[in-house]
Amino acid sequence: MIYDFDDCRLDLGAHELTRAGEVVPLEPQVFALLELLVENRDRLVSRDEIIDRIWGGRIVSEAALSSRIKSVRAAIGDDGRAQRLIRTHHGVGYRFVGEVRAPPPVAAAARFATDVFVSYARSTEAQARRITEALQGLGYSVWRDDQLPAHRSFAEVIEERLKAAKAVLVIWSAEAAKSEWVQAEADRARAGRKLVQVTVDRAALPIPFDRIQCADLTGWTGESETPGWRTVVASISDLVGAEAGAPAAKLRPRGRALSICVLPFANMSDDPQQEYFSDGISEDIITDLSKVSALSVVARNTAFTFKGRDVSVPQVAGELGVSHVLAGSVRKAAGRVRITAQLVDGAAGDQIWADRYDRDLTDIFALQDEIAEAIVQALKLKLLPGEKAAIERHGTHDVEAYNLYLMARRYWLSGNQGDTRDYEAIVRLCERATQIDPGYAQAWVLLASGKTTLASAFQQAGDDGAEAIERALALDPNLAEAHALKARLLAVAGRHDEAAAEVDIALRLDPDSFEVNFRAGANSYQQLKLDDAIRYLEKATALADSNFSAPMMLLSCYAALGDRENARKTATLTLGRAEKAVARDQNNSHAMACAVNALAVLGEIERAKDWIDRALLIDPGNKLMRYNFACALTAHLGDEEAALGMLGALLEQDAAFCLEDAKVDPDLDGLRDDPRFQAMIAAAESRLRGA
Repeated sequence: MIYDFDDCRLDLGAHELTRAGEVVPLEPQVFALLELLVENRDRLVSRDEIIDRIWGGRIVSEAALSSRIKSVRAAIGDDGRAQRLIRTHHGVGYRFVGEVRAPPPVAAAARFATDVFVSYARSTEAQARRITEALQGLGYSVWRDDQLPAHRSFAEVIEERLKAAKAVLVIWSAEAAKSEWVQAEADRARAGRKLVQVTVDRAALPIPFDRIQCADLTGWTGESETPGWRTVVASISDLVGAEAGAPAAKLRPRGRALSICVLPFANMSDDPQQEYFSDGISEDIITDLSKVSALSVVARNTAFTFKGRDVSVPQVAGELGVSHVLAGSVRKAAGRVRITAQLVDGAAGDQIWADRYDRDLTDIFALQDEIAEAIVQALKLKLLPGEKAAIERHGTHDVEAYNLYLMARRYWLSGNQGDTRDYEAIVRLCERATQIDPGYAQAWVLLASGKTTLASAFQQAGDDGAEAIERALALDPNLAEAHALKARLLAVAGRHDEAAAEVDIALRLDPDSFEVNFRAGANSYQQLKLDDAIRYLEKATALADSNFSAPMMLLSCYAALGDRENARKTATLTLGRAEKAVARDQNNSHAMACAVNALAVLGEIERAKDWIDRALLIDPGNKLMRYNFACALTAHLGDEEAALGMLGALLEQDAAFCLEDAKVDPDLDGLRDDPRFQAMIAAAESRLRGA
C-alpha cells in the first residue's frame, strides 16, 4: 500500500518513506508508528494502542513515546507547534490529520522497486533483521518477507520483488542451504547478476554457490568496520549504484580508489614515556593526508586499534579495505628526531616508497610536511589549489609548545574521567604551552577541556574554561571541538537553544569528530531527544573504539526506549571496552561505573554489585561514579533504596553537581513517583536558590 500526503510518500510494501523525492531513513519503531497513524487516520490512536503496537505492551516512559512522535513529525516535515499532519490530544493519544492522496498509476516494476531483496531461512530471522536495519541505516530500501501482504500469494509477491530489486542478499546458514526457496531465490539472483552472499554460521554452501565469493558475518552484531560487513556494503554499493543513500557511498567512495591507513608509528626511543610523541606524529600525518581530497584516509581511532598488534600489511589492508598502508617509527633524543616511513601496496605487499629522516627536533613541522607530500607524490596524486597550503598549516611552530600539547593530549585520551590528576596535568601542560605560544588554538581548546571537566565533574573552584574556549575561537573560529565544548558549558547553564546552535556549527565543521558527535549526543540526551542522541552516540561509539562513555550513554538511550536487543548489544560492547581500561588501570573508577551499567543490563547482577563495592573502596569520593551507580541501581538492578541513598548523599553534598541531570535522566524514571526523590530534588533546588 502507498500513501501520498503533503510532499511525502509512505510505501508500506517497500518499507520506505520519501520526502520531496528523497528517501528518509527511519528506525523500525518510527516507521511502524507512522504506519499506524496513517492507516488509522480516520480516528484517534490512543497512547495505550501505540505502546501495545510499537513496544509490545512493555512499560515505557512518557519521554520514549514523545521522542518517537517527535521523530515521526521531523521525518514528514511537521512539528509539535504547527501539528499540520499529526495532532496531539493531550493525555489521550494522537491522530493523523493530513490529506492522503491516491498515488498516480505506475508500472509494476517501478511500484515495487527496492534496492535490496533479502533471502534467508527462518532460523536466521534475527540476523536478517539486523542486516536489514543496518542497510536501511545506510540509506538503502530493503525488502524481506516479513512485509508480505495478507491478501496476495507468497510466490507472486516474491517474484515481483526479486525482479524489481537491484541487489539480492542471500543469508546462508545450515538451514538455508537445505531450503528450496532460498536456493531458488539465489539462483534467480545469480542469473540476474545481482547476487550478494553472506554466511552466518560457515555452513557448507550448495553447488554452484560455493564457487562464488561469500562474506563471513558469523557472530556479527552490527559493527560497521568488520571486513565481512565492509565487503557486503561495497558489493551492494556497486550493484545499486549512485542512487543509493549517501552514507553507503561514504564507506566506499566512487572516484576515490586510493585509500590509506596510517599505522601508529613505533616508539624507538630509549624512554618508553616518549610514546606520546610517536603517537602524535602518526596523528598529524593522518590529519595532513586527510586534507587531500583524492585520498581516502582511515580515521585515527580505527588505525590505532592495530597498535601493539602483530599484523601484516596485507592483513591490515584486507580488514580495512584500503589500497595502501603507511608504517614507520620515531626516535627522539638529545634534541634530534629520526623518523623512518614506508608506504606499502596493501594487496601485493610491495614497498612503493620508503625514506629515513634524521633532523633537529626544531625541524619536526617541515619534516611532517615532507612525509605527507612524499606520499602524495608516490601515489601520483595531484593536490588541488589550497591543499598544499592546508598541509603546511600547523597550530604552532614552537616545538616545545607542540611537545607539551602532545603530552596533554595523551592524558586526555586515557579515558579515566574519574581521576582529577589527569585533568590537572592537562591544565598545567596546556597552560605552559599557551604561555610559550599564545596563538596555539588547539592548546587553548585542550586547556578549556581540562578546566571544564574539573569544574563540572569535580566541582573544583575557579575558571570553568569559558575564557580559554573564547580565546581558541578568536584564534580559529573553525575549530569544531571548541564549538562542541562551548555547547557543553551552555548546556550546563541551561541555555539549551544556544548549546544546540553551537553543536550544529561543530557538526558542520567536522561531522566525523568523536568529541563533536559525543557532545551532540549528550546534549540531545539531556533534552530527552533520544532518537537524535542515538544517532550521534552510535557514530561517536564507532569513531573511538576504545571509548566506553559514548556506548554507556547509548545503552541508556536504548533502555529508555525499550529496545532490549540493541541495549544488550551495546552493553556487551561497553563492557568489553571498560574491562580493557580497568585491566590497564585498576583505579579507573569511571570505567568501573560504565562496566556496572553494562553488567546489570546483561543480567550479571552479582558481578555488577561486586564492582560497585570494589569501586567505592578504591575511589569513594568520585561524584560522577556515584551518580552513574545510582542510575544503574534504579534502571537495571532494581534497588531503589540503594539508589535513593546514593543520590540523596550526592545532592546534599553538592546540589549543583547532578541536580539538572537527575531531573530529566531516563535512567532515574523509576524514582520519579517516590515522595523521597521528589523531596530530595525540591530540597536541592531550595539550597541552590539560597546559595
